[in-house]
Amino acid sequence: MKKTTLKTRGRTFKGKVVSSKAQKTVTVEWNRRVYVPKFERYHDKRSKVKAHNPPEMDAKEGDTVIIKECRPISKTKKFVVVEVLKDESSKG
Repeated sequence: MKKTTLKTRGRTFKGKVVSSKAQKTVTVEWNRRVYVPKFERYHDKRSKVKAHNPPEMDAKEGDTVIIKECRPISKTKKFVVVEVLKDESSKG
């Protein structure tokens, strides 16, 4: 398994890469369920963040990845791809 050189801290998420068009950046999205007390039901929501995609990871669209929080890399990037779990883009 390849390692990234950035130090990580804090939160960890598992999600799907939605976009990998920007240089060394991927957009990762995952679903979550939120309880709405007024209606006593659950509501499905999505979270979407930008993450640094180091050359050694090279995550593509459709991949399932694990991202971890790190120091701010840019205005919007505060996460880094730590591991690529499934490569759905290469199937078929």
